[in-house]
Amino acid sequence: MTVLDHTADPTSVARSLLGLNTAYFQAKALQSAVELGLFDVLAEQPATTDALCSRLGLHPGRAADFLDALVGLGLLERKDGEYANHPGTAEFLVSGGPRYLGDSIAQHARLHYRNWGSLTQVLTGGPAEGHKDFRKDFENLDNVRRLMGHMDVFNSFVAHELDRLVDWSRHSTFLDVGGARGNVAAHLVRTHGHLTGGVFDLPAVKPLFDEHMAALGTASKVRFTAGDFFADPLPPADAVILGHVLHDWPPAARQKLLERVHDAMRPGGIVVVYDAMLDDERDDARSLLQSLNCSIMRDGGSEYTVAECRGYVERAGFRFESAERIESLTGDRVLIAGKPS
Repeated sequence: MTVLDHTADPTSVARSLLGLNTAYFQAKALQSAVELGLFDVLAEQPATTDALCSRLGLHPGRAADFLDALVGLGLLERKDGEYANHPGTAEFLVSGGPRYLGDSIAQHARLHYRNWGSLTQVLTGGPAEGHKDFRKDFENLDNVRRLMGHMDVFNSFVAHELDRLVDWSRHSTFLDVGGARGNVAAHLVRTHGHLTGGVFDLPAVKPLFDEHMAALGTASKVRFTAGDFFADPLPPADAVILGHVLHDWPPAARQKLLERVHDAMRPGGIVVVYDAMLDDERDDARSLLQSLNCSIMRDGGSEYTVAECRGYVERAGFRFESAERIESLTGDRVLIAGKPS
């Protein structure tokens, strides 16, 4: 991803730089629309500026610019003085649907935006503005619910790719370590009827796991094990998934976790790792900024290259099999390695 065309005329380069400098204008307009519940209101019926001001408590002097900017961004449509959701984005912005992105957008508004605001401070060795021990996010069920919704946004786009990359006919059980409320696990057992699965995550997640599995009708096929994956025993399984987990931890911790997975896994099993792994050339801005986001949000976190991940799994005793980029929201790569029989 390259933002600037350095061969363009000076005015175009300067305009691109200013656009980059104010890109947060667009992000905050989207985030505020989600936080206000605008897209859900417009899913009921189109509405005028006055109606939206009354319904959402918008400032009359600012509402028109805000709403028309959302039209210009392609998020809303305007016809005969009324606003409506754009049909091309509504499925991602109206709550309740399987592709809803709002939980992640709200999480970025609530937490990530504030932390990125202190990037200069972080780069010079200071703490992020809103940084705290991640375990505090699990002390309140509402916080856990918001976090699980944020995580589901990303893993739901990965689950279908795991169908393509993994030969599930060779396995009968799997364990999703750090698998949140079981979104990926539910997809796998519904798609592959012979599979039974498990999710290993912190105890605070269990009520939301139970709720999610009941809603999806997969409670009998996926079980939850509560614990700390660095300290507590991992249940045995034919396949173990580590999705968007390793990038939260420093290299030594990644190595330790993979060794624990290897020790718990049955011979002939596989480990499936997915993250927004970096190119060896380190020229993909999207992945590099995602890596920086990991380090801002979690001390010691970062993305890593495929070669580095291959080193982790091989030192843990696995045999590398494959690594492939997939169509996901963060441009993930999936690495698969097997435990010799």
